[in-house]
Amino acid sequence: MSTEIKTWQVIDGKLQPVNSSLAAAGRKEAQDLEEWIASQPAIIGSGIAIIGRQVPTKSGPLDLLGIDRHGNTVIIELKRDKLPREALAQAIDYASDVADWSIEKLSEICAQYTGKSLEDHLTESFPDISLENLNINETQRIVLVGFGIESALERMLNWLSDAYGVTINAILLQYVQTSNGDELLSRVAVISEELEQQRSQRRRFQIPMSDEAGNYPPDVLKEKLKHYLSQNLWSAKRMRKVLLPVLLRDNKTSREELKREFVKRGEAVTEREAGLFLSLISQQIGMAKNDFLRQIIGYEYHPDVPWMKERYFIREEYKNLVREVIEEMDTP
Repeated sequence: MSTEIKTWQVIDGKLQPVNSSLAAAGRKEAQDLEEWIASQPAIIGSGIAIIGRQVPTKSGPLDLLGIDRHGNTVIIELKRDKLPREALAQAIDYASDVADWSIEKLSEICAQYTGKSLEDHLTESFPDISLENLNINETQRIVLVGFGIESALERMLNWLSDAYGVTINAILLQYVQTSNGDELLSRVAVISEELEQQRSQRRRFQIPMSDEAGNYPPDVLKEKLKHYLSQNLWSAKRMRKVLLPVLLRDNKTSREELKREFVKRGEAVTEREAGLFLSLISQQIGMAKNDFLRQIIGYEYHPDVPWMKERYFIREEYKNLVREVIEEMDTP
């Protein structure tokens, strides 16, 4: 039997069933339900920041798009009535498209919806986490939201979650308008939030980070740097176009100075956007496997924000090596 929520109101010491619906109250899915959830996403789960609403995808507009505190994108599909089994296929279709979206696209969506950069929005939403250790859109979560659920869909959700650890859930809402005209919204999750988070955590791949520098001979170090900068990675391209040339020119350079250089060189539209790009570069430098980058690039941490790299520099003994690599890559 499918999950169901019922509400009673105590009137004159007696329980009176409350039968309300959005339609009967003149409420609408897009104008009201979306707005309520967007303003308080905690109703569908803790640690979710909404970054977009009615987001275009290859299969149509996605009701709400969020990012959770672990960097997973959250695909939120709303139904004003009972959730049908078809809602699952629709949400999976959206998630398969979102899975290929870049940080740049997500940042653009966030800026259009919130008026803030993705970096600023996530920092405000999750002030206790380090953006540099956040692997954004590595995994996609699906949250279906409705006012009931077909038993077949509930069975499929539990099977996908139990058997395969798919990060998917359904949130069932109950809209209540009391005799006094007060509007209430209650919820129940088909899969407990604690269990969903445990499964999400098990699936997450923790990228090892380190401050330890490598110890490669110059010829090996040069090849490693050249190979890295030649990759089709946004952070590698930005390191090649902005970070390394600026550090060669100015020696020790602050994060704020680098953000201005990103904008000046046309690699970012705003300094806020540049801040996100710099955080992603910092994450690359901090990955344990990229010890060759730390052998070349030094950094100092921010005195008040322990996880944030504040000043960067190229170690004196490797400046000529970096110049040679950039010159060789610039030569047709």
